[in-house]
Amino acid sequence: MLTGEYAALDGALTVALPTKKGQKMTVKAHRGTDLVWQSYDHEGKLWFESEISIYDFSAVKTTDPEVSERLKKYLKNAVRLNCEFLDKWNAFKIETFLEFPRDWGLGSSSTLIHLIAEWAEINPLELYFKCENGSGYDVACAGAKGPIEYISSDDEISYTPLDFKPAFADQLFFVHLGNKQSSDDAIKTYLTAVKDKKNLVKTITEISEQVCEVKDFTTFNKLMDAHEEVIAKHTGFKRVKEVRFSDFSGSIKSLGAWGGDFILATGEKDYVHSYFNAKGLPSVVPYKEMVL
Repeated sequence: MLTGEYAALDGALTVALPTKKGQKMTVKAHRGTDLVWQSYDHEGKLWFESEISIYDFSAVKTTDPEVSERLKKYLKNAVRLNCEFLDKWNAFKIETFLEFPRDWGLGSSSTLIHLIAEWAEINPLELYFKCENGSGYDVACAGAKGPIEYISSDDEISYTPLDFKPAFADQLFFVHLGNKQSSDDAIKTYLTAVKDKKNLVKTITEISEQVCEVKDFTTFNKLMDAHEEVIAKHTGFKRVKEVRFSDFSGSIKSLGAWGGDFILATGEKDYVHSYFNAKGLPSVVPYKEMVL
């Protein structure tokens, strides 16, 4: 999420960037009476396995009860949205394959929701809002072929393709902070902290509109800094640059929930890499390698 962050929950215009790496799923007929679920990480290692009852989607066997409960929620709601989904009581073997490290926070849950929705032949966003309480932008990204504008408000939920190809892309980098932030916890914190939602949404929407049209690197940096300041002002949260990288010469912007996963850092390649490597953060991904 390039712009929007918490304000997206209240209807602010969001600029969102789907990533090149995502998740794949295969579904094959299987002997037996249960669903057999196997999930593999980006290195091809099995990290989750479960036998799931077709009757109520509870785990007959599982290596992780918490993941099984999440799957149960997704599958039950998929059936509620399409009563013909799995109504023949046929057994299947489902395999999922992540293309990025599990701790990167690039949307393992949102891509899974999108994949299950495709399997069940239902709208991915409908399934998402049956199961989760976020903005849904990441599920929209899961099916997008490039950057999008996204709005989720009481009046509308919509997303449209965005021709966002910054001429200064070679000066944009995604840096993994080594933290996995809980989206649910971040949302709860925001809802109790935010001040003046109406003004926050208005200001963030204006910044998003300007980002869509930005042509030069200097203006882009100013917009990223302004976005950070607005979120900090309305929530009381500390900006990540202020807390951890005050001596960095470029702009630094949180992406999504503050305090975890990735940040956007701007500057010349050699400087950005050397700065964050010295901070013990070696995962610095160029914009063109990350964004679809």
